[in-house]
Order: sequence, then structure tokens, then C-alpha cells
Amino acid sequence: MECPDGELSILILDDLEIAKLNKKYLGRSGPTNVIAFPMHEGPFGRIQPVLLGDVVISLDTAATEAQDAGISLERRFDQLLIHGILHLFGFDHEKTSEQAKAMMIKEEQLLKLLYPN
Repeated sequence: MECPDGELSILILDDLEIAKLNKKYLGRSGPTNVIAFPMHEGPFGRIQPVLLGDVVISLDTAATEAQDAGISLERRFDQLLIHGILHLFGFDHEKTSEQAKAMMIKEEQLLKLLYPN
């Protein structure tokens, strides 16, 4: 995956705070594990080309999901961070099954760089 020089912010919240963002920006109730806010979208998307966007992760949800999956919190956090960053690069798993599959493959490729075994 080609990656230009860029900048992103990572915000770590609890379930209560991410639920507020989820409702305000996505119109969805309750907490979620990760939200990405790409800066290259919308009418002002080219003002700051090196700014990729924001990735917001709920540490509460990440911890619950890690426990449910039998993996470390660090690994689940890394999975969510990769997922969010891929959204910043235009990957989308909600539109078509083909796009979801492409995103899943890219996530697995990137995770193998962090966790080769």
C-alpha cells in the first residue's frame, strides 16, 4: 500500500464519549469500537493534503472485544487502529461485499507486519 507522508491524530475515549461522537456524526446510538474522520472528504478536503484525518477508538469496547476474542488489548487496539487508518485511505466495508473483502485482506496483511506469527 502506497503511503504518502501524512499526519493523523489518534483519540482514545471511553464508551460514553465515543457514543456521543457516534450519535452526533454518524446518527447511530450507543458506543462503537472505532470511528474514522477522513480529512480528504468534503468541500475543504484539499486544504491540508498531508492531514489524513482522525481515528477515534473506544478503549472500553476494545477491552471487551479483546477479552471476548481471547487476545490482548494491545492486539485488539492495533486491529482497530489499522481499521481506522484504512478508512482514512478510502477503504469502506459497508458499501459492498467486494469492498469489505478488500478491506479485510488489507487489514490482515498489515496485521501480519506487526504480528508475524
